[in-house]
Amino acid sequence: MATTRKFGDPELFGEVWADDYDDRTTLDPTPAVDFLAGLAGGGRVLELAVGTGRVALPLAARGIKVEGVEGSARMAARLREKPGGDGVPVTVGDMADVPVDGPFTLVYLVYNTLFNLLEAGRQQACFDNVARVLDEDAAFVIEAYVPDPAAFDGGQRVKALSVTEDSATIEVFRFDLAAQRFHSQKITFDADGIHMRPHAERYCWPTELDLMADRAGLRLERRVADWSGRPFGPDSTGHVSVYRRDR
Repeated sequence: MATTRKFGDPELFGEVWADDYDDRTTLDPTPAVDFLAGLAGGGRVLELAVGTGRVALPLAARGIKVEGVEGSARMAARLREKPGGDGVPVTVGDMADVPVDGPFTLVYLVYNTLFNLLEAGRQQACFDNVARVLDEDAAFVIEAYVPDPAAFDGGQRVKALSVTEDSATIEVFRFDLAAQRFHSQKITFDADGIHMRPHAERYCWPTELDLMADRAGLRLERRVADWSGRPFGPDSTGHVSVYRRDR
């Protein structure tokens, strides 16, 4: 699919992935929904980078007042097409700006989406603006992977994702270690030609997220390894972190 947008454009991910995002993303949202429902209280809830509503829609189906911010109008349109989609208001804009008015009892980011902000300053702005719209006792929840330095060895990587009788898909990564950033292309070769899907992230270790939270006046309340609540430890490859106002 051709695109004229650049890395860092809030609409790039949705422009590339919206048409078949749900077919390619098969993660069960139930553990995340259970976890978040326990923090929602009775107030308004905001999902940043809400996408096509994988988490927001089942959370709203439990009677929770869910709203979303989404960088891609195409993604937001896909959400509205789904059952219950018209009950989740979505503001199209840059999630770093949190372009909505609070207060919210819960704000959350799932599936590493904070890393889609490619500059440390934009990630910090996201924390700052989330703190602005949080209610007094509200929570800010982030799900993210723990970066693996072994994956950056040599500053580049090529992975063969699939090979069939009539197609092959590879993923090519280029790492900027100083900026904690990578750019990638998922490339499929088949009878119809060459198809490219670009992506980029600025990855952070949990301690760096804690520092951003501290600068925004938030503190880490708890960190677990995943939505099931398994303890977080030195061998954990991911985390779910809950922040609240520093009092």
